[in-house]
Formats: sequence, structure tokens, C-alpha cells
Amino acid sequence: MRSGNPALNRNTFLNTRTVSGDQAMTIDGTVNKTSLCLLLLMTSAIYTWNNPALSAALFFPIMIGTFILLLITLFNKKIAPFTVPMYCLLEGALLGGISALADAMYPGVANQAICLTFGILAALLMLYKSKMIAVTDNFRLGIFSATFGIFIVYMLNIVLSLFGVSFMGPLFGNGTIGIVFSLFVIGIAAFNLVLDFDFIEHGAEQGAPKYMEWYGAFGLMITLIWLYIEILNLLMKLRSRR
Repeated sequence: MRSGNPALNRNTFLNTRTVSGDQAMTIDGTVNKTSLCLLLLMTSAIYTWNNPALSAALFFPIMIGTFILLLITLFNKKIAPFTVPMYCLLEGALLGGISALADAMYPGVANQAICLTFGILAALLMLYKSKMIAVTDNFRLGIFSATFGIFIVYMLNIVLSLFGVSFMGPLFGNGTIGIVFSLFVIGIAAFNLVLDFDFIEHGAEQGAPKYMEWYGAFGLMITLIWLYIEILNLLMKLRSRR
């Protein structure tokens, strides 16, 4: 079992005991938890969207808080029912500010990114449930390798930019290379959703504990947030070319 998602990987269910009955993880339960996570995220996002000054002032504290909650949840899955809602609230506050800034530069771009993100989520879920996308070992390996490669590129760009080196500029610009790169990243992020669906289904079949519903929702939210950010970035690149 492989995935580029840091929350859902081959060791996700390694140390979880198998349970049955009402104490076991279910797909419906995970869907309900994911819906609640989305509601919390959108609530805080709307608040910071309408309060851009507050969002700017608290940007770095919120970013640090989301990172700490991310690490805590990754290393202690049992407390996911408590940390995941807080993570979603803080992440929503962060995304609300980012989206407001993007929308101020290019009106309507945030709503377009939201619609495309949910559209891709719905389409891939339908394709997965209809078995039109087969999650094979080669599929997992390919998505895992591509995701890891993207991570390396992003990290190299951040490190090199600190020293004023920007030879990767075309990848992140609004030229043809930058547009193609963004489309590639969006495709990989979208296919990570399929792997997330597969991991959640695997956990339910295995009889993972109930708290893993929250953890499964957490993993799915990580991928959805990544997908939204990449779509928003692509739309901004396209709008800047006009």
C-alpha cells in the first residue's frame, strides 16, 4: 500500500487493532466525518474571507498552528477526533485569507477553484465506485513516485530561492511550461484522491478502530486542500496571461 499522502500510507493501519461492530471504522462514518471537516473548514474560511486584515495579522501563527496539529495527528492517530476538527478550523482560516487575496487580484477566481475542486472530487469518486479506475500496485507506485518528485521540486525551489537562484522559474511562472507543470501537479493531486478512497475502504474492510474515521477524513482533507491550492494557482496563472 503506497500513497503520496503523508497521512495515508503503507503504515497507516500497521499498529491499529482490529475491532468489530459499533467500534469499527465504516465508510459511511468516514464520509460523515469528512463532511463535518469540510463544514468547519468553510466556516472559518468565510470568516477570514470577510476579515482580511485579521487574516493577514494572524497568517504566520495560524500556519504554525496547522503544522503542529498536522504533526500531532500524524504521530498520534488516537487523538484524531480532537485534533482534526481544530486542524480544519485553522486550515480554513488560512485558506480564507489566501483565497480573499487571490480573489482581490482576479475577481471570481476563488469560486472557480472551489467549484473545480468539488467537481473533480465528485467525478473521481464516481469513477472509483464504478471501478472504472483500478487501483493496482503499479498505479500506486506511479502516483507515489510522481508525488514525491513534485515534493522534491517544491523543496528545491524554496531552498534555492533563499540563495537567489531561480532556474526553476519557468515551472512556477505563467508561461507554457508553468501551465503544463500546474496541470501535471493537479492531475497527480487528483489521482491521490483515488488512493485516499482506496485506503479508507481498506481500513473499513480491515476493521480499524472508530477513531480512524477521523483520521481517514484528515487524510482526505490534506489532499483536497492541496488540490484546491494547485487549481487556484493554475487559474491565477491563466488570468495573469490576459
